[in-house]
Amino acid sequence: MRTRVKITKLVLIALVGAAFVQTADSQTGKAPVVELRGANSTSANDAPDRLKTLRAAATALGMVRWSDIGAGTVRLPGVDVVTTMELWGSGTTYGPGQPNKAGASLPAFKTEYHAAIAYNPPAMRVEMTRTSADAQGGAAQHTIEVVREKYAWDESEIGAGLVPGKGLAAPALAAVNSRLLRLWILPYGIVKAALAAGDKTTVSVENGATVITFPLSGQLAGVMVKATLDTKNLVTKVETRTDNPGMGDMVTETEYSDYADHGEIPTDVISPGHVVQKQNGRPFLDIRMKMVDGNNPYQVFPVPENVKKAAAH
Repeated sequence: MRTRVKITKLVLIALVGAAFVQTADSQTGKAPVVELRGANSTSANDAPDRLKTLRAAATALGMVRWSDIGAGTVRLPGVDVVTTMELWGSGTTYGPGQPNKAGASLPAFKTEYHAAIAYNPPAMRVEMTRTSADAQGGAAQHTIEVVREKYAWDESEIGAGLVPGKGLAAPALAAVNSRLLRLWILPYGIVKAALAAGDKTTVSVENGATVITFPLSGQLAGVMVKATLDTKNLVTKVETRTDNPGMGDMVTETEYSDYADHGEIPTDVISPGHVVQKQNGRPFLDIRMKMVDGNNPYQVFPVPENVKKAAAH
């Protein structure tokens, strides 16, 4: 059945995707189509290098499908097949809290990690079960953090707040930007957002490595992204910064490694097997992925009514 879902998904994308790579117009949700070979550029010297680099990065991740029609020279441009995804992993997360003594690390927690993502509209749900990593142990902490476009909320259970009597959904509007950032600094988000940035995206070489630099837009305007590629054109490091002193949680450094097809059913879309992230210079998470599901097109993130009302005020 899952194989059939995979095939159906790819066929639908090929039919209705208009044969273009989909990227977000801004990090708020509109998703026009942007041709991977497309214009959106006024610099004759810069465009070939930039588009060639982004195409190589997309191809390395397996997020683009290329097709020919018939036996002639008619060719479909690339189709972005990464629209929804689920990830499972385990490892260590840090904080919140204070170090036990000066110079010590933040409190560490053994963590079971589960994330569901979508790019149209942009949304992400991160579910974590955490227990103290020290000898004292302690009760497990279970959190579910959700974001969709301009809304953010915490759930007591998945889908909480949608049906009366089924869990609680607590608005967390102050966390919208930091949660959206998680989505766009994933390797797939890097390619999509760099394409959407058009001429504002630059490609350079630092210490022999290819570096892609671009600004985010919409709600994340003011955040600059710097992504480093390895010799296989895979995203290995992502750094974000901002000049806004009130956005300290937007200053991040994430390292990706151990890329492979982690799907239970192979999809040719590869994902990092190890993710290490710092936030504002401090350790934030260190997760090893167990499984990634890129076959399920039914990831949805409906916004509870009480969260909409809170945002309206």
